[in-house]
Amino acid sequence: VEEQDETFAESCPICHILSGLICHPDQEHILYPLGCTVVIQGMASGKQSFLHGHTNNVSCVVVSKSGMLVASGQVTFMGFKADIILWDFKKEELLARLSLHKGRIEGLAFSPNDLYLVSLGGQDDGSVVVWSIPKKEAVCGSPASARSAGNATVLTASRCRDEMFVTAGNGTIRVWELDLKNRKIRPTECQTGQLKRVITCMADDDSYFYVGTSSGDILKINPSSKLMSDYGPQKEKFSMGVTALLLLKTGDIIVGTGGGIVALCKGSNYKVMKKIQVQGIVTSLTRRGQGHQFFVGTNESQIYRVNYTEFKEELIATCHNEAIHDIVFPLGTSDLFATCSKNDIRVWHTPENRELLRIVIPNMTCRAIEFMSDGRSIISAWNDGKIRAFMPETGRLMYVIDHAHSLGVTAIAATSNCRRIVSGGGEGQVRVWEIGERTRKLEEVLKEHISAVSCIKIKKNDQECVTASLDGTCIIWDIVRFIRNQMILANTLFQCVCYHPEEYQIITSGTDRRIGYWEVFDGSAIRELEGSASGSINGMDITSDGAHFVTGGDDHLVKMWDYNDGEVTHVGVGHSGSITRLKICPGNKYIVSVSADGAILRWKYPHCR
Repeated sequence: VEEQDETFAESCPICHILSGLICHPDQEHILYPLGCTVVIQGMASGKQSFLHGHTNNVSCVVVSKSGMLVASGQVTFMGFKADIILWDFKKEELLARLSLHKGRIEGLAFSPNDLYLVSLGGQDDGSVVVWSIPKKEAVCGSPASARSAGNATVLTASRCRDEMFVTAGNGTIRVWELDLKNRKIRPTECQTGQLKRVITCMADDDSYFYVGTSSGDILKINPSSKLMSDYGPQKEKFSMGVTALLLLKTGDIIVGTGGGIVALCKGSNYKVMKKIQVQGIVTSLTRRGQGHQFFVGTNESQIYRVNYTEFKEELIATCHNEAIHDIVFPLGTSDLFATCSKNDIRVWHTPENRELLRIVIPNMTCRAIEFMSDGRSIISAWNDGKIRAFMPETGRLMYVIDHAHSLGVTAIAATSNCRRIVSGGGEGQVRVWEIGERTRKLEEVLKEHISAVSCIKIKKNDQECVTASLDGTCIIWDIVRFIRNQMILANTLFQCVCYHPEEYQIITSGTDRRIGYWEVFDGSAIRELEGSASGSINGMDITSDGAHFVTGGDDHLVKMWDYNDGEVTHVGVGHSGSITRLKICPGNKYIVSVSADGAILRWKYPHCR
C-alpha cells in the first residue's frame, strides 16, 4: 500500500467539530480529526502520524488525563451503529472497538484515572453510556435527557471523581453519578431558575463546572448542590454565543465566541482583560502545559498558537474549508503547488506543508487553475464567467478576461509558449485566447460540446488540444486551423483526460468508472479498464515516462496503475471525501490529492520494481 506522507492541515469536516483540536499532555503533540482519520502532529517537527480505523467521518476526539489513551467516535448512516475506537497513544494501535450507539457519537470523556470512558449519542440515539476501560465493555447506559428537555450535545467528566460526569444541551444540565454496584447511572437535573439556555460548551475545575451558552453568557454550576451559583456577564454578553471555554490555574477563563473573538476574562463578572480576533467561529481551545501557551481552532480550518503573556495569535496551520476543485504544480518543481476552492487560491510549500500565499476573491468559486510555464502568472477559471491571472509571488491581479463564458469558466489550460489560453465553459464552448503583453484577444470559439467542459489538455507542440465534457464526448481539436480532428463518444460524463507523454494515445475516465485508452490519430478505442468498484473517477495524472498513472474519485481511494499492463500496483487509503483531482509532482517524488471535504493529502511516490 502506498504510504501516506503528510496531510496539510484540518479538512472541512473537522472544522465544525467542537473541541476537535487537543494538545496532548506530553506538550509535544496536537491531535485533530481529519475525515475518517485522527491526526497526531508533532509541534516541533511537524511530523504527522495517522490513526486509521473509522469507516466514516470522525465526530469527536478525546485524550485521557494520563495521555496514554485516545478515544474517537464517528458518524454513520441513520439506524446503523456508530463505533467508538479506543487507541493506545504511544503505540498508535487500536485497543478496542465499542459499538452501542446509533447514528453518531456526539461526545466522549475519560474519567480522571482512566477507569471509565463515557459516551454520548447523537440526536437519533439520545443515550449516554459508561464503558469500563480495563474490561473494554459497557457498564451501563441511560437516556441522556428528560423527555421534557431538549437534546444533550455536550459531555464532560469530573476532574477529581471517576464516578461523576455532566451532560448538557438544549435546556438541560445533568450531573450524573455512577453506582457501580448496581450497574446504574443516576442523573440529577441542575436548577438554573428562570434562565433557559442552549448549552454549547463546558469546562471544569476541581470545584465548579462552567457552562457556555448560545446566548453569550457563562453559567457556574456547583456539582455538589447541583445549583447554579452565578452567571455572567450580566450586561455585555459575548456576541454570537460562547463556543469554547478554557480554565486556567490562575482562575481566569479564556472564552472563544461565534464571532471569532478569543477573550481573557477575570472575576465573576467575566470582565474582558485582553482579546484577539481570529478568522471564523472558535471551535476549540486547548492549553499546553499550565496554560503559558494555548491553541485555538476555528471552523475555517485555521489553527492558531497564542502566548498567554503577550496574548498575540500566530497562525500555525491552515487549509481550505470548502471542496477543493484543482491542484497544479509549476513546471519542473515539486517544492510548490497551488490549490483552488470557494473564495480562494492558495500556494503551498511542499516540504514544510506551509501556506505561502492566499489569493481571495470573496463569494466566488475557482474551478480550475494553471501555472504558466514561464512561472510569471497563475491563470484561474471562476464561476462568475471570468478568467483571472495573478502574480505567483504576491498574488497581485495581473489581468481579468470578463465574460469569458456565459455559464462560468469550468476548465483552463495554457500553451507552453505562454501566448495562448484555452478555456472551457459551463455552456460547452471552448475558447482560444491570444495573450499579449497588455492585450487579451479572443481568437476563436469552438462550438461542439453541449454540456460543461470538465478538462483540457494541450499537446507539447501547442498545435492540438483535447477537451473532455459532461456531454459524453472528448474532442481532439486542431488549434491552429480551429477544426475538430476527432471525436470520442462514450456513455459517460467525462471528468478527466490525459495525453500519454508520447502523445499518440489519450486516457479518459468519468462517471461510468471505466478508464478508456484511445488512439489520437483516429479516435478508436484501444482498451477499457474497470477503474473503480463504486463511484465516478474524477482525477487522473500520468508520469513523465508514461509507465504509470494515478486515479482518484468517489471511492476515496488513490490508485496507481501500470499503463501497459492495466493493473493496479498500489492503493492509498486516507481520504474521507470524494477525490476531485490529483497530481504526480515533477520528478516523481510525491503524489498530491485533493478532495471534496477540503483535505489535501501528500503521498510518497511508490517506486515500482
